[in-house]
Amino acid sequence: MNQLVPVTITTNLPALIAAAGDHARRRFLEFFAARIRNPHTRRAYGRAVGDFLAWFEKHGGRVIVEVQPLHVAAWIELQQQTHAAPTVKARLAAIRHLFDWLVTGQVMPVNPASSVRGPSHTVKTGKTPVLSPEEARALLDSIDATTIAGLRDRALIGLMVFSFARVGAALGMKVEDVYTQQRRLWVRLREKGGKGHAMPCHHNLETYLTAYIEGASLAGDPKGPLFRTLGRDKGRPLTRTPLPQASAYLMIRRRAAAAGIATRLGNHSFRATGITAYLKNGGTLEKAAQMANHASTRTTQLYDRRREELSLDEVERIRV
Repeated sequence: MNQLVPVTITTNLPALIAAAGDHARRRFLEFFAARIRNPHTRRAYGRAVGDFLAWFEKHGGRVIVEVQPLHVAAWIELQQQTHAAPTVKARLAAIRHLFDWLVTGQVMPVNPASSVRGPSHTVKTGKTPVLSPEEARALLDSIDATTIAGLRDRALIGLMVFSFARVGAALGMKVEDVYTQQRRLWVRLREKGGKGHAMPCHHNLETYLTAYIEGASLAGDPKGPLFRTLGRDKGRPLTRTPLPQASAYLMIRRRAAAAGIATRLGNHSFRATGITAYLKNGGTLEKAAQMANHASTRTTQLYDRRREELSLDEVERIRV
């Protein structure tokens, strides 16, 4: 009969956690390993928790159970001096969720962060740089589609523009996630929280994806990643390694510079560009939210930049 083998915790842990005993150490590790599935969230929470625990230890803390609301409040005040309000709120959320986990695991009696309020912050319009439809078209047309790299980059940018895909969802696609249904090409995306999302392709996106898959001979590898890194061999064929998000960002900056676009673009810019273009052409906010896989139209509104164009038109009326 198989027997469970006790797990020895050997990972380097913050001294405050290590001093709280084996159960606290195990619960702390489980928070990051089992509770948080998104790797980006895990890194962000890890940095916030690490910074807080280091600060608390520096100011006399000996063990995690000694943390009081006053300590959390003081740390949040300090964070506001060096971080923007949204970042401070996110860091407080990380601390609060950790202590919730420790409370339910009976490591701590109460959550010392539950009564601490973060800075007030209201956002009605996002800050992500966007392109006009003309700029987006110029960027896509400027990409050399006679090379594998060009076909890949045009397909990736086109996917984010025409399907409102997050870059993480786009880079996480497999070849089989581009498929034919009802005589139309569709894409299958896995968005935040692992939520599946499928939608038909815009005719331009269908052209880009078909040209890329055929040109790179990817159809024979349906389980492989759709967007891949380039090899170092002659001709720079694609590898089977998924394209990292940082590499996608650098590619976008290079392509934008080559197209003469001065806007400081990011991976998220094309999502905002596509949503704004859709709404300008008579699309509804409700349908945009559905296409973007947003749980609320309030989130979709952050990507709507039509007001910025209205403001610019009004500013130009100041004729001096």
